Amino acid sequence: MANKMIITCALTGAETTKAQAPALPVTPEELADAAQEACLAGASIIHLHARNNDGSPTADVKVFKAAMDLIRKKSDVVIEFTTGGAVGMTPEERIAPVSLKPDMASLDCGSVNFGNDYIINTLPIMRQFASEMNKYGVRPTLECFDVSHVQSSHILIKEGLIKPPYHYGFVMNVPAALNLSVKTLSYMIDQMPPESYFTVMGIGRAHLPGICGAIASGGFIRVGFEDNIYYSKGRLAKSNAEFVQRAVRISKEADLEIGTPGDVRKMFALKE
Repeated sequence: MANKMIITCALTGAETTKAQAPALPVTPEELADAAQEACLAGASIIHLHARNNDGSPTADVKVFKAAMDLIRKKSDVVIEFTTGGAVGMTPEERIAPVSLKPDMASLDCGSVNFGNDYIINTLPIMRQFASEMNKYGVRPTLECFDVSHVQSSHILIKEGLIKPPYHYGFVMNVPAALNLSVKTLSYMIDQMPPESYFTVMGIGRAHLPGICGAIASGGFIRVGFEDNIYYSKGRLAKSNAEFVQRAVRISKEADLEIGTPGDVRKMFALKE
């Protein structure tokens, strides 16, 4: 993967609303169209949350299946489910969609303040989620909102619940959690074990610094409406694909080749 950039697009998340971003995809059909557009623009992984028709977040397995089936009809993009879900969901609700056997799934590696709310991820929950992913052959992305989360992942690795190569997702600049800076990103990277890749997720104003930080430190990029709704100050993004197009342009200007879904499948030994 030397000199290749892998771009993930987080299409919708659990918090953003259509009132905030009219172009936000919500229904399975909208998610499939947005995934196809993002893939054509250069994304190789789609990070997927599901919504009810009224826009509220859901962990309903049927809704996830409808979205996944439609996405797979339209593109060969790698599909990564969330297991972070939304604030207030139980661990059992959050992990249930993994039974559909997506290519990948996020695995939150610790509890975190989330603005005025919080998300609970105890070590037993982490073990439960890792075991379920192993059961269904799903590759975890180890989402870390803090340095301690990277260190907590070492416990799962030591216990044999996660196998290399490892994929970390550094979620940075969430209100009340770890900020994004050269020092914080560097320290997160330093805590990773050998045979690790990482993706930088700059939230809100950290969107562009996150792209630049990923390129400068040899990591991968995540963009999309889950992380940011503004393309520039005061101007809402027209689509998820627009975010991907900018990430592609900046990556190419850094002389990086844009990775494909096939590259991701080869890197993490995913099924075709």
